[in-house]
Amino acid sequence: MMNQEVRTIMTKDPFIVSPSQTIDEVANLMFEKQIQQIPVVKDGKLLGMITSHDLWKASRAGHGSDMQIKDVMTTKVVKITPKDKVGTAAELFADKRFKTLPVVNLDNDLKGVVTAFDVIKCAFNEEYPSPILYQEIFEH
Repeated sequence: MMNQEVRTIMTKDPFIVSPSQTIDEVANLMFEKQIQQIPVVKDGKLLGMITSHDLWKASRAGHGSDMQIKDVMTTKVVKITPKDKVGTAAELFADKRFKTLPVVNLDNDLKGVVTAFDVIKCAFNEEYPSPILYQEIFEH
């Protein structure tokens, strides 16, 4: 399982935002979709990530909700490629610095994202291919 390629478990069409979108727009998207990290992309290229923590810091610093994401996003982003191993992603998640990793090709084109939850789900499904907690629901 840990030797599988990341592309087998990644979300291939993640929500993305533009660097020119406002804090308010992105905060509303995060709230609506219940996500905490979103890749910032322009012309298919990954520019950075915007996180709920970035938005919180901007709010604490007194930045207006009409400020653009490019002014508050994280630009130093650890990323992986579709051919990297799930174990590589797991190691980065275990380091506790990341919850979402953008998956890019060698030209920095965003191909997807992989989350800590994706890795957990992959490991769980390997061990338990059938539901176990609510098995009686699925058997009827």
